[in-house]
Amino acid sequence: MIDKVNIAEKFRYFTDLWSPKIVGELNNFHVKLVKIAGEFVWHQHDVEDEMFLVIQGSLLMQMRDKDVYINEGEFIIIPHGVEHKPVAESECQIMLFEPKGTLNTGNVQDEKTVEVLEWV
Repeated sequence: MIDKVNIAEKFRYFTDLWSPKIVGELNNFHVKLVKIAGEFVWHQHDVEDEMFLVIQGSLLMQMRDKDVYINEGEFIIIPHGVEHKPVAESECQIMLFEPKGTLNTGNVQDEKTVEVLEWV
């Protein structure tokens, strides 16, 4: 079925932080929405690249060699193998483009790991 997706509406369906929700699928990739606030965990993805598109708020992407600020309407691509840690001073809404099966915490297993994603 072909239909449009209203991103703002989809963000209204959930309030939990650091728990990506699937909103679309294409070419073996998932399109995900996630709300974040505070600091995530240092991690990396051995195989998958990740794209973070800031929909609302701002994101600080920390990497071991530099920090990058991403504002609304901007995105960053983190290549596989690069250790990184997303940080948001206040709630930030992000769209992610990742290969299906990408674990949100990559090579780390902790309380923020979401193994089974839900569709919204």
